[in-house]
Amino acid sequence: MTCFEKKGWIMMNHKPILIGITGGTGSGKSTVAQAIYDSLSEKNIAIIEQDAYYKDQSHLTFEERTKTNYDHPLAFDMDLLIEHLEKLSNKQCIEKPAYDFENHNRKKETTTFYPKDIIILEGILLLDEPKLRDMLDIKIFVDTDSDVRIIRRILRDIEDRGRSLESVIDQYLSTVRPAHLQFVEPNKKYADIIIPEGGFNQVAIDIMIAKVKSIVQERV
Repeated sequence: MTCFEKKGWIMMNHKPILIGITGGTGSGKSTVAQAIYDSLSEKNIAIIEQDAYYKDQSHLTFEERTKTNYDHPLAFDMDLLIEHLEKLSNKQCIEKPAYDFENHNRKKETTTFYPKDIIILEGILLLDEPKLRDMLDIKIFVDTDSDVRIIRRILRDIEDRGRSLESVIDQYLSTVRPAHLQFVEPNKKYADIIIPEGGFNQVAIDIMIAKVKSIVQERV
């Protein structure tokens, strides 16, 4: 079934432009994604967070769910994410999942997500999966020092996800840092563009925005 948002498509005969923005936890991926989104707000554009595609863990107890390594590739339902991107590329709607980080499980509610001309995909492990990597038109790696990233993660997890300082630090040392070194940092080699210092690098963001606009113009 084909579906369209009410305001319609700009590039009816083209597949959407898929922009992948990746990097370590707290690197500034969301800031970069939002900056690109805001600069193209007049276009048919949306952001999909890879975090929404953590696997459903309803079969596990709460205690078991708290032990999940959320920075490991196996924590993500990559098959579903790829399936959804393929549907969107074929102008089909999807039911996008959502994740509850306090209960460590996927929410029962989903959101109907319409096809877009430009889709920004943001997450830590976008370049680790070859099939997903090959689907991306532009691959961006946001490269930020580890001390800045851990401070940002502490603030985010305490304020937004209801975690304690001790639990955030313990998780960072036991799973986040090792996973970053094993799965995130090595995939930087696949990026088309590396943005140092994340959202604070306005020059790099401006260059990225200009590139996206040129691709859009070519496809109109």
